Amino acid sequence: MSEENSPLTNPPIPGAPSVEAPSLAEPVEPREPLPPKPDQDAPETVSPTGTPTGAAKTVNSQSGRFLTTAQGTRVADTDHSLKAGPRGPVLLQDHHLREKITHFDHERIPERVVHARGAGAHGTFVANGAATGVTKAGFLAKDVETPVFVRFSTVLGSRGSADAVRDTRGFATKFYTDEGTYDLVGNNIPVFFIQDSIKFPDVVHAAKPHPDREIPQAQSAHDTFWDFVSLHSEAQAHTMWNMSDRGIPRSYRTMEGFGVHTFRLQNAAGETTLVKIHWKPKQGVHSLVWEEAQIINGMDPDFHRRDLADSIEAGAFPQWDLGIQTFPDTEDEMFEGIDLLDPTKFVPEELAPVQIIGTMTLNANPTNYFAETEQIAFHPGHLVPGIDVTNDPLLQGRLFSYIDTQISRLGGPNFAQLPINRPHAPVNDMLRDGMHQTAVHGGVAPYRPNSLDGGCPFLAGEDMSAYIEVPQELPASSKVRESPATFEDHFSQVRMFFKSLTPLEQDHVISSYTFELGKVYEENLKVRQLQNLANIDERLCAEVASGLGLTAPAPTVQVEDHEPSPTVSQIGGTWPVEGRIIGVIADANSDVTAVAQLTSSIHDAGMVPLIIAPTGGKLDGGMVVQRTYLTARSTEFDALIIAGAATPGDDAANSRDAKAGSPGVTIDPRVALLLSEAFRHSKAIGGVGDVTSVLQASAISPEAPGVVVGDATPVLTTLTELLSRHRVWDRFPAPAQ
Repeated sequence: MSEENSPLTNPPIPGAPSVEAPSLAEPVEPREPLPPKPDQDAPETVSPTGTPTGAAKTVNSQSGRFLTTAQGTRVADTDHSLKAGPRGPVLLQDHHLREKITHFDHERIPERVVHARGAGAHGTFVANGAATGVTKAGFLAKDVETPVFVRFSTVLGSRGSADAVRDTRGFATKFYTDEGTYDLVGNNIPVFFIQDSIKFPDVVHAAKPHPDREIPQAQSAHDTFWDFVSLHSEAQAHTMWNMSDRGIPRSYRTMEGFGVHTFRLQNAAGETTLVKIHWKPKQGVHSLVWEEAQIINGMDPDFHRRDLADSIEAGAFPQWDLGIQTFPDTEDEMFEGIDLLDPTKFVPEELAPVQIIGTMTLNANPTNYFAETEQIAFHPGHLVPGIDVTNDPLLQGRLFSYIDTQISRLGGPNFAQLPINRPHAPVNDMLRDGMHQTAVHGGVAPYRPNSLDGGCPFLAGEDMSAYIEVPQELPASSKVRESPATFEDHFSQVRMFFKSLTPLEQDHVISSYTFELGKVYEENLKVRQLQNLANIDERLCAEVASGLGLTAPAPTVQVEDHEPSPTVSQIGGTWPVEGRIIGVIADANSDVTAVAQLTSSIHDAGMVPLIIAPTGGKLDGGMVVQRTYLTARSTEFDALIIAGAATPGDDAANSRDAKAGSPGVTIDPRVALLLSEAFRHSKAIGGVGDVTSVLQASAISPEAPGVVVGDATPVLTTLTELLSRHRVWDRFPAPAQ
């Protein structure tokens, strides 16, 4: 054995995901399942009554070289649903799709498999009437107000995971309309990892914690995730959005929402229009920086939940505009070369502007998390007249999967009778009995036609707001497991998205890929993903490869360049500041009258002031302290204002608080940490009066961008203007490309 490979100089590193290192290329030679790793064991093989069977412990593992159904029938294709032609609807007879998704839907009891960790709120939606030309949906008529309940969520983590992880966020809205319940079930990213719902169990299995150790929790920085996305180039679109700042929102209040799929609207005249649906936050799209997120997940894993609930409680009600992009309902269902049925594609707003059709305001927190946020049941098939689905193969599978999931998770078919799910329209469905039946049905004839119940219920006509699917002619075709040829471009939009970001945002993407792939154990997975990045952008690949200590490969495909879409960037605009949180650092040396006036002005501007002091209780003037040097961390605040000398508190000792550092300093080290972190994270910092010594002790120049010192009123005015741009973006300009 050479010295280089000797266990003394190069010991094995724990964490290998498998007993064998993976090949660079996808394995294609059939073989038996791999054995367990040396550190793994399994239960003894005994009978249900405890009698040893003598069988090997691997007897309960999967067996055979080929993929099969649960009945042992070998499967030839598990990537495409059975459809009526490449662009046709998915067929109900696809037993493999149904078995695969049904089993997946029932994997967890009772926690949601995905979107397990969520936060919800009540509110109202008011339509402006702009949609009446394209849809007959009653709740979209001018000035109609509709109650809503919204559930935001992460995707990968369990209910006990942290909020500020790099992940996709769910954005699901239940509209309680007088024509029935309408559910808009979307994400904060407009594209998805896969093009066909039959792969949904696969991508979630890959993204979830490894099944042997149940780690890592709520992260994509691990081998199985990158194994999957590196082998599925169609997943590069969603992965790129996730690696951008969109993957770690500042709050649910500053998170965009998307319906992801293309839907079909129908107006009163029977005319149809294809649309994509958007939620636009009134406060703009705003994200955390990566170090902030890492600190938050240790300091306050409930960061997003708390922010949503606190903002509503404070009266800073979050708002979103609902908008649609409209496209002609042509036979090919294409727009400007983009296949509208491909859920891995989005339509740049420069090509199809978003038309605002109403505004949603969240104005009430749940009374009981379990009864409302946990038990709410969404389903993309909960539609109202004027809104219909398309043959998007991902959406088609969701129409089956969601209701199947609710039956399992909520214990039976009567989940619509739970208070949070009950329609605000009359229900006479002829459905009877079942687990958790709470209705007391009258009559003897739950069938139709009948005469014993006087003929009731009767069928409604279209003129009575009946839901009638939009008739659609299907082309004569064969039953196939295929995707249209237009689904095959997996890189050009990903390249366009990256090129649309500012240099600073591009650096964040590079850092994200480098961090995530740096946590991957197997080198071949990194090399394989680098090949995908090479096909997206040369600089992106080269920088990530350099960070990983690997060689950047040459591209293997020629990718078409598209015009950049500036609307995907989060930098450059200004937004309202309502609901922003300002930390005011004060102590016994502060002018309490000035602090009181300052906090009052912050509150009057619609923002939330929080006083940070050495200890809890009240300042000399009677003002209540909300945070102490012990409990405060920069990540909670959008900006900080120094209004005191920040002298060390009585507990400024390592034995009391490790953040306090060494004794003998002129200011409390925790204040210096608070300010230096905020400065490093490009947040605005203000100082009222002579705060030079505090800034110097924090290694911050009073002349630095975004640092404002002076009298209270002009400081707050300038700070508010800086906050409207979210961060002081020019504090750390990105390197020239």
